[in-house]
Amino acid sequence: MFDFNKKELKIFKSLKTPKQVQDFLDTLKINFEENGDTCMSPRMVLKTGKAHCIEGAMLAAVALRFQGRKPLLVDLTTTKNDFDHVITVFKEHNCWGAITKTNHSVLRYREPVYKTIRELVMSFFHEYFLDDGRKTLRSYSMPVNLSKLDNTGWMTSETDVWQVPTLLIKNDHKKILSRSQIANLRKAHKVEIKAGNIVEWKNNLKKF
Repeated sequence: MFDFNKKELKIFKSLKTPKQVQDFLDTLKINFEENGDTCMSPRMVLKTGKAHCIEGAMLAAVALRFQGRKPLLVDLTTTKNDFDHVITVFKEHNCWGAITKTNHSVLRYREPVYKTIRELVMSFFHEYFLDDGRKTLRSYSMPVNLSKLDNTGWMTSETDVWQVPTLLIKNDHKKILSRSQIANLRKAHKVEIKAGNIVEWKNNLKKF
């Protein structure tokens, strides 16, 4: 199925719910890209045992396909001095939830309790800030179905699959703030900043 080998199929077929997919992603190390930027396919993520946000999002999207769901990603964009984030979204009981791969204590799994994509995205807003407390989340894409790229081999390629972020970037993004709202944003409190700096995997690099 989808050109995966027996070992890979066994892993995907064992992940029967979004919660199990998130639990599996949490066992993977963070890809700090020590040797330069990467965009590994789900196959290569399984092979290396590590992933950053979009790599984890693609793996989660494949796992959801095995559950009979659509492989949907949402792109969260920020100010130029912060890192964007990519999440895998799913629906249960007519509500949206999200699976994510991050090294930080926040920007993590979201329960399927959100009525709209915007409502889901806004659940990340207050926790998305720089070390000085400035809040940086600015826009989001509507769900992008990665099945559009099936003819490119994005799931099993052994080379980087840059066509995936390219597709996300090209998709229309919806702004979440007006200029006046941005001007009036309050910085995160020092306690929030301290909590936000908690990480799972230690490294000097700070990529999601």
